[in-house]
Amino acid sequence: QVQLVESGGGSVQAGGSLKLSCATDKYTFAIYSMGWFRQAPGKGREGVASIARGGKTMYADSAKGRFTISKDNAKNLWLLEMDNLSPEDSGVYYCAADRWYGGLEVVRYNLWGQGTQVTVFT
Repeated sequence: QVQLVESGGGSVQAGGSLKLSCATDKYTFAIYSMGWFRQAPGKGREGVASIARGGKTMYADSAKGRFTISKDNAKNLWLLEMDNLSPEDSGVYYCAADRWYGGLEVVRYNLWGQGTQVTVFT
């Protein structure tokens, strides 16, 4: 059974940084595309960034210039570095995997982690 496990969430002051990680098995890491999503209280889940299995990246407009998605091939980790955070970035962050092309649409993904909380305070 494929598992995705997020880590790295926490509380940070506005303007600060956090680095999220998503761990999975070697097989899934090698052949799946991956996305980071977030969900704020009372709102729907939205795509933040994705990285296709071939390495192509995609970002939501709100994340461009501040977030960086990447892969740590040695550790089978998908990463999301978030800089210059604002309270609007708060929410539960989920990693998700798609057997094909990924992207920022929730419906493309059928494998999800449990989420990690990110809270940005002023």
